[in-house]
Amino acid sequence: MNPMTFRYIHELFDARRTEAPTQEFLYTHHATLTLADLGALVDTLVRELQADGVQPGDRVLIVAENCPEHVALILACSRVGAWSCGVNARMSRGEVQGFIDKADPRVVYFTQGVSEAARAHAQHAQARRSVLTGLARSAVRTEAVAEQGELASRVAAIIFTSGTTGTPKGVLVSHQGLLQFGRISTESRQLTATDRSYAYVPMTHIFGLGTVLMASLYASARLVMRSAFDPADAFEALATQGVTQLQGPPAMFTRLLAWLDSQGIEHPVCPDLRYVYTGAAPLDLTLKRAVEQRFEKPLHHGYGLSEYAGALCLGRLGVQRDDTSAGYLVEGAELCIMDPKGQPLPQGERGEIWMRGVGLMPGYFRDATATAQVMRPGGWYASGDLGYLDAGGSLFVVGRLKEMIIRSGFNVYPGEVESVLCHFPGVQRAAVVGRPVADGNEEILAFIETEDHAPIDMKALHAHVADNLAPYKRPAYIRVVESFPMTLSGKVLKRELVASFGN
Repeated sequence: MNPMTFRYIHELFDARRTEAPTQEFLYTHHATLTLADLGALVDTLVRELQADGVQPGDRVLIVAENCPEHVALILACSRVGAWSCGVNARMSRGEVQGFIDKADPRVVYFTQGVSEAARAHAQHAQARRSVLTGLARSAVRTEAVAEQGELASRVAAIIFTSGTTGTPKGVLVSHQGLLQFGRISTESRQLTATDRSYAYVPMTHIFGLGTVLMASLYASARLVMRSAFDPADAFEALATQGVTQLQGPPAMFTRLLAWLDSQGIEHPVCPDLRYVYTGAAPLDLTLKRAVEQRFEKPLHHGYGLSEYAGALCLGRLGVQRDDTSAGYLVEGAELCIMDPKGQPLPQGERGEIWMRGVGLMPGYFRDATATAQVMRPGGWYASGDLGYLDAGGSLFVVGRLKEMIIRSGFNVYPGEVESVLCHFPGVQRAAVVGRPVADGNEEILAFIETEDHAPIDMKALHAHVADNLAPYKRPAYIRVVESFPMTLSGKVLKRELVASFGN
């Protein structure tokens, strides 16, 4: 099935439901839903949305944690021509209001049946009952303005960026980008109807929406759906529920390994597991090796972002590499490594990653200035990520352009310093950032988490750094922290670490 034969994401679901209505699709702690069961929820929500006056080009904001009702809302919005805008329910009240102000939705839904946080947001909003008991909805926002023209039918969803460096932006995600990535992800994993994915990654994030949901719909695969992450539950599902696919950010795997250690377990019981994948954040080689050793499977890796629906690069199935390659360019995508003047760099040289293709966003929602800042002639998107291509065409991501540190006139890539720190015994994770000092120079600050919060020999750590890094790359300070501030998608909030450092 070619996703390009469909114009909208709900058409893919409708085709699957018609082909096999009794096929099981979603498993929760309390219920098993077939494609027909999910379709009945979609049909019901379509009627409710239309009764509330939701029209093509409107936004429907969903304050959510994963559940069947959230899946149904995404598909129902597609059917009425509205754009679903997922927001993680664990955001603060002020953050949620900020997203409402930005998205200008016709109505706001809350997945109160699975989330205490969503329930609290619903109560604050004085939300009405929905026809589905697991949902509540706000009053209709009569002041909302629907988008018009070609864009209205092109966009499926808005994904809000995680805001690691500033105010989040609303990324417009197209139907065609999601459909294309559903196929790409399916083919890269050889996903079939017999597969089951452990689906805790939030569908408010492009990882959960594209890699998990859309690929599973494309392949008619199944989802063991969870609204929150619990390592014990994940391992129980791996042992007894036929989970074949385990995907999540590096932070998830760090928690899984820590749980195994706490239980004194060397290798988890996962008889059906065949594919392990991490994305959404930088991957450390030490963590990768540990995951591969404990799970006895290659840890696949890729490079994607909200602005390019799903992934730009993916590792090859079953190939075990002893590096942190983000894999190879996927079909329908282009990338180029550019110098500061926008000129292509040769293989092996580091520069900014530019991309274009089917999955590229149409822009940021109602933010022409932000869109113009990242778009380049020829339809290229300048990602702000730094990387290089090796001789085989594999992409390596080395950091963020804004995070690159200028020290004594030399470029310092935080990822390189973090890798050295993580190779020291007892260091679980590291985050490195620059801080301006006199004369336009920067000093390097390093923050580390230790395994089990155990003390560490700082003198030996500094000696290790001196043995492995040139003087200009060495941190001026290394500070042990109990835990890193993280976004809900698993990225370290480095600006908060710098703020906590003081003067």
